[in-house]
Amino acid sequence: MQEPTSQVLGSQPAVQPAGVEDVRAGLEANGYLPDEGLCTAVFLALRLQRPLLLEGEAGVGKTEVAKALARWTGGRLIRLQCYEGIDVAQAVYEWDYSRQLLHLRTAEAVGRAGALDADQLEDELYSEKFLVRRPLLQAVDHGDGPPPILLIDEVDRADDEFEAFLLEILSDYSVTVPELGTFRSTVPPICLVTSNRTRDVHDALKRRCLYHWVEHPDYEREVAIVTLKAPGVPPKLAREVAAATEAMRAMGLYKPPGIAETLDWAQALTLMGATGIDAATVDVTLGTVLKYREDQDRVRANGLEALVEQATRREG
Repeated sequence: MQEPTSQVLGSQPAVQPAGVEDVRAGLEANGYLPDEGLCTAVFLALRLQRPLLLEGEAGVGKTEVAKALARWTGGRLIRLQCYEGIDVAQAVYEWDYSRQLLHLRTAEAVGRAGALDADQLEDELYSEKFLVRRPLLQAVDHGDGPPPILLIDEVDRADDEFEAFLLEILSDYSVTVPELGTFRSTVPPICLVTSNRTRDVHDALKRRCLYHWVEHPDYEREVAIVTLKAPGVPPKLAREVAAATEAMRAMGLYKPPGIAETLDWAQALTLMGATGIDAATVDVTLGTVLKYREDQDRVRANGLEALVEQATRREG
């Protein structure tokens, strides 16, 4: 078996914005409208080469930050979707056992197996040819070019044990494959970790990362987002939809609508020919913005006419 070796990968530095305004311009040019706090957090993460932990309710645009960063920097977006039970084989690497077995049978069929000693045959089986790189190893072993954007999505869904393992990876961006050696990047990937806070992320991981809580956008920014992402929506409708969504978020709903739901609702109303909202139209399209019956019942109980009136006043 081969002795472990250290493989240093990547040499091109990460993007180095001169200031917070550079980050704002870069994200806005790539379809993301950030607030001042997020721009500052991203700027510091890029300059300090530290992971950035983004927490916030589902639908506030955490994942979209990584996508916009990838478009801006030119780095590949590598996404690790966390879930309960995720382990090293799904997150870091595994061996392609079916191909290894086929290789072994082929060697036996052509008579090579008998000509090789056990160590030589094992070295062939445990070569990079049969290594399946999962997201974390892909991010470390990124080679030349811009560093990738490593998105560790919804880390709060993973088990405590995996979170502890993740902390070890993020400490020095290295992965050891016993049969091959240690892969280590000279320039780390740009790492974003997201959490919907279904459970608390451990303090050790938070200390390793910079931190930013992502709020729902305010009214003006949400109008700008709808205008940018759904240019076919009439301006008056965009403003009223943003105002109505803002009002619904203040009702203490089980799942307040996110930006994606606002966009869905605005586009659905546009398809129905609406240029503004009214109680009847809101009633029949509520399922595009609220995905739980209890939340729809609460909004209806508060009065759809009142919601429309509040949105119209806000829009005006």
